[in-house]
Amino acid sequence: MSGTISSWGPARVYFRDWTYFRFVWRTAVFGSVVQPVMYLLGVGLGIGELVDGGPAGPDALGGVSYFAFYATALIATTSMFVLGQESLWPTMDGFTWSEAHQAMISTPLTSRDVALGKGLYYGLRGLVSSAGVALVLACFTETRSWGLLPAIPVGVLTGLAFAMPFAAWVATRHTDNSFSALLRFGVVPMFLFGGAFYPIDQLPPWLEFVARLTPIWHGIELCRGLVLGGLEPMAGLVHLLVLLGFVTAGSIAATITFDRRLRP
Repeated sequence: MSGTISSWGPARVYFRDWTYFRFVWRTAVFGSVVQPVMYLLGVGLGIGELVDGGPAGPDALGGVSYFAFYATALIATTSMFVLGQESLWPTMDGFTWSEAHQAMISTPLTSRDVALGKGLYYGLRGLVSSAGVALVLACFTETRSWGLLPAIPVGVLTGLAFAMPFAAWVATRHTDNSFSALLRFGVVPMFLFGGAFYPIDQLPPWLEFVARLTPIWHGIELCRGLVLGGLEPMAGLVHLLVLLGFVTAGSIAATITFDRRLRP
């Protein structure tokens, strides 16, 4: 259908998803608060007691407790998991099951509008998850700082660094057969080896090199540095540029693959 629309196209796609989100936001907020609390109790406090009482203690973590070390990583890792899953099955639904994306482009909206509009919605989900974790961390003395505020948008960027490339991939698939493998062999290993549980310099050199290439390590380091302090400006800038690079590249790829999939 030819014609023009009065408002920005991606915003219209975003508001369509926002209309749905208004009915489920309580569940999303609840999960964003309860999940980090469970992780903090099980890992941050439980394992933290063992680590802090060990021979090296906080010296092995740059002078901070294990609780503070691990807790600050949750801002980035939670957003990674939430947006990673949001960009897979729900996005596939728009292409295959509900065919909502095809319906959108039957209006003056373009495939580019759909791709970027989905990115805006992913950003909303990342904002909810990152803010939820930050709210939990503000309840603990060790992680209560003004650095939680700038760490929230960093968490959003970290999630988008996964969501946009994943959405680009989804647009090339006709089934969801590869999605579980993508999470199991992509996201989970990055969670385990990306610096959330221990400094990556404890890894073998080759694996440390790989970890430094992942967006999750940059997101964790930036969130940790902002909340706990001691972040060098140049290092922070590098982390930020890497995250922006992943988001930008993923967004460009998504506009291309969405166009190929939705083109009449």
